[in-house]
Amino acid sequence: MKRGGNGANGSRVAASKGVAFSKSPVLAVRLPTWRSRVVLFVLFASFVALAGRAMWLQAVSTQFLQSQGKSRYERSIELPATRGKITDRNGQVLASSLPVRAVWAFPDVVLTSPPEKLRALAKLLEMPEAEMRKKLDSDRTFVYLKRQVEMDVVEQVKKLEIKGLVERPEYKRFYPQGEVMTHLVGFTSVEDIGQESMELAQQKTLVGTVGSRRVIKDRLGNIVEDVGLSREPRDGKDLTLSVDSKLQFIAFTHVKEAVEKFKAKAGAAVILDVHTGEVLALANWPAYNPNDRRALTGDQLRNRVMTDTFEPGSTLKPFTAALALETNRVRPDTLFITPGAMKIGSDTIHDSHPKPQLTVSQIIQKSSNIGMAKIALPMPPQEMWELFTKSGFGQQPKFGFPGAVAGRVRPYKAWKPIEQANMAFGHGISVSLLQLARSYLIFARDGDIIPLSFQKVSENPVGQRVISSKTAREMRVMLESVVSPEGTASKAQVAGYRVGGKTGTAQKLVNGRYSHTKYIGNFVGIAPMSNPRFVIAVMIDEPTTAAHTGGAVAAPTFAALATSALRAANVPPDSTVTDIIIPENPLEEGM
Repeated sequence: MKRGGNGANGSRVAASKGVAFSKSPVLAVRLPTWRSRVVLFVLFASFVALAGRAMWLQAVSTQFLQSQGKSRYERSIELPATRGKITDRNGQVLASSLPVRAVWAFPDVVLTSPPEKLRALAKLLEMPEAEMRKKLDSDRTFVYLKRQVEMDVVEQVKKLEIKGLVERPEYKRFYPQGEVMTHLVGFTSVEDIGQESMELAQQKTLVGTVGSRRVIKDRLGNIVEDVGLSREPRDGKDLTLSVDSKLQFIAFTHVKEAVEKFKAKAGAAVILDVHTGEVLALANWPAYNPNDRRALTGDQLRNRVMTDTFEPGSTLKPFTAALALETNRVRPDTLFITPGAMKIGSDTIHDSHPKPQLTVSQIIQKSSNIGMAKIALPMPPQEMWELFTKSGFGQQPKFGFPGAVAGRVRPYKAWKPIEQANMAFGHGISVSLLQLARSYLIFARDGDIIPLSFQKVSENPVGQRVISSKTAREMRVMLESVVSPEGTASKAQVAGYRVGGKTGTAQKLVNGRYSHTKYIGNFVGIAPMSNPRFVIAVMIDEPTTAAHTGGAVAAPTFAALATSALRAANVPPDSTVTDIIIPENPLEEGM
């Protein structure tokens, strides 16, 4: 009681002395006043910064926020462009694009489907269930299950009602003529990119430009709203080739039959239009079906007409003879002594069917190596080299076709006499079948040569003069004699038509040496001779029957092909001879 009294009395005493409660020493602030002011300022500055940031985001930088929001729900889907059609010169479709679908999936959603539905899906997509589940067992947001699925299969997939599956529109290339036209047309990849032949060469023309559309999708990839078109797709342009489907089928059929008949490794043929330089047919065997390339091999893929080179052999002899005629060194009736063998330095060349003497015309007709060497050796090597290069040999082709090779003609300054003699009859030089066919346009066109075209042309091209018209006409007479019963290509005769050409046989190089068992037989012909329309070249690679020379394997293939082609093109006959006479033991050119 005493203490309480003293406390109360003390308070009263303090109050009585005029000291306020708030001024009590117990409640006195010991911190400096500036610190509170700093805290107040910081709070005010933070408020101002937040207000400014809010104003910036909501009034000034709205585009950034909107784009960030759209990126979470808005998507751009590709609108595929239709690849241009490829047609032959008469409008027949060779390649077109069919609508298909790409089937892709959201793995985490699809895997929740009943096992029986997944088994049915794998069966429809023609893939093992284990392979499909392996694709679905992925950390990726979505995975492709299969590309280029046919529309009828897509409809069956939809009926399974599997959540998490999405179909994307795309196109699949279809080739109506299959293996017949494949080495001309080529094919595309699953991404619609050209991989071979004209599909590759004309990719930029055919492909077009894809479009796009903005849509809103849910997490399963389903479109819930169409925002609008961003870019219109632009379809590719159609392409009209120079090829004639009828002639192509004829060439392909006869090449295939020849390879089977002579048990050869491969074969090829090409038909050129003499007036326009258009490639009317280009055939190879082996071939492949571009609609089903699952078992495609390298041998099937090779376009031998323009990617394979070989020694032309005796088919080059007319060029050496033409140069001698053009430079007035010889006339068609100039006589040469042609013994059975001829030494040039330490080397010896031979004739298969030696004759004591032959005129220039007979040297071509009988395909005399010795006679051709005697014509060539007095000529400067530079003149021969210039004629070969003007004819297109050893030059990079400008066909506008992928894979075309240049072949090889060695520089003339390095030629030895034996090498010059060998090149005079087609050895020591390499060409492609297409180069060889084009070079014969010189004889068919009265002395000039024109570019080749794989697309249909509207105007005849201007030629480059190589030899005179007089020399070209004289050479045509000689080439026609080669196909007579007395020549090395009697099996190339065509009933009802005058034709001419030259056979060639070359030994293949194996490990740097000439093989005595592997040959390439070739023939280049002109038809009809009265008014040349076609140049037709045929090559048979490694025939394994007893017949292996150009006159035995390529010449009869030319005859069958030319007979069908001339009739298919409605070329009127220019000969009354309908009975083909082939000697019992026909001449064949030497090696």
